[in-house]
Amino acid sequence: MTEIRDNLLYTESDEWVRKKNGVARIGITDYAQEHLTDVVYVELPSVGDTFSRGDEMATIESVKSVSEIYAPVSGEVVEVNRRLDEEPELVNGSPYDEGWLVEIKMSDESETAALLSPSDYRAKLG
Repeated sequence: MTEIRDNLLYTESDEWVRKKNGVARIGITDYAQEHLTDVVYVELPSVGDTFSRGDEMATIESVKSVSEIYAPVSGEVVEVNRRLDEEPELVNGSPYDEGWLVEIKMSDESETAALLSPSDYRAKLG
């Protein structure tokens, strides 16, 4: 069964967001990693890159497809998960913990109001 955590916010395109002190940690959901199957490569942005909500910010390549990851909030990248350079499979094995992608210092925290609550995300997945 797909894991949906109650302490996160979600996007229609299957990213998750954990807010803390103006910074959003971002990854892909358990549902997304299940559908990608085995992740073999993750292309992340650089620290200092800036994105607007909805911009393409990363790419995940699996054995069967390449998927774009979109910024759920606007801001500046302050940290990237460099472990994924050597261990891209962390996205599959631990999408909410070890397999996170980036942290963005949000330029407008009110944008998180447009994200889905856990119950809304559950309803989206049906």
